[in-house]
Amino acid sequence: MIIDTTEIQDINSFSRLEFLKETSGIIWILIPTFTLVLGITIGVLVIVWLEREISAGIQQRIGPEYAGPWGVLQALADGAKLLFKENLFPSRGDTRLFSIGPSIAVISILLSYSVVPFGSHLVLADLNIGVFLWIAISSIAPIGLLMSGYGSNNKYSFLGGLRAAAQSISYEIPLTLCVLSISLRAIR
Repeated sequence: MIIDTTEIQDINSFSRLEFLKETSGIIWILIPTFTLVLGITIGVLVIVWLEREISAGIQQRIGPEYAGPWGVLQALADGAKLLFKENLFPSRGDTRLFSIGPSIAVISILLSYSVVPFGSHLVLADLNIGVFLWIAISSIAPIGLLMSGYGSNNKYSFLGGLRAAAQSISYEIPLTLCVLSISLRAIR
């Protein structure tokens, strides 16, 4: 059997079409998700600006007005200030635990959004056990709080980390019971 070059080109173009189909599927998941996250971020910035303006009106003082027109860019200026602040590490503490703790807390919360559907076909990981995975991943966050408190080598920071972890765990039990009861009701 002799294979013609046009047949090879047809096979290559078909594989390119399949690749484009998969790529477009990923893009159509990421674009609405990014739009949703951007909308929520802008909403938070507007709410913070309104809260500052209303607080200034109640306290009879001038609100944020120096960063941009009417102080609209004040939240961005605060974010830039936080980005350029110096990182302080405890002198006698464990710097690895102190710096990895917040990362574990934030990453576990961000990973829990991978199973949340943003639409009918807009889910990053479509799993049969999505609710259970969401509960399991979000329950890792208190470990990061404990690590940060313990890594500071300060008894008050450690007690604060214990308190924050205890509060986080105490709300997870009723949340888990509520989510599981709704899941069981939805299955029937």
